[in-house]
Amino acid sequence: QVQLVESGGGLVQAGDSLRLSCAASGRTFSNYAMGWFRQAPGKEREFVAGISWNGGRLQYAASVNGRFTISRDNAKNMVYLQMNSLEPEDMAVYSCAAYQGPRFTDQPSVWNYWGQGTQVTVSS
Repeated sequence: QVQLVESGGGLVQAGDSLRLSCAASGRTFSNYAMGWFRQAPGKEREFVAGISWNGGRLQYAASVNGRFTISRDNAKNMVYLQMNSLEPEDMAVYSCAAYQGPRFTDQPSVWNYWGQGTQVTVSS
């Protein structure tokens, strides 16, 4: 079992930056790929970014590529999402997730553990 707790969400203006954090506890953190997903009202949950267990593989949704950066610190059991140049379209509940498998994908259904989420609100 892996427990995930997100923090860092809030209300910002378009063009601002935010850094989300996800603290993991439970089983060995470095065994898992980590990812960030988001869900806006009335929309399905969508993949934002993923990082392999050692940081060697990064993947981003096209909509955030170049603006968002995912990173992890295995010594601290933490994963981060740096979000720059935020847009109103980025407004959603952001959740981190953990995946134990050979290669993560952008499909929410394959990820094993989820946090509760943190709200990001972007005003125009």
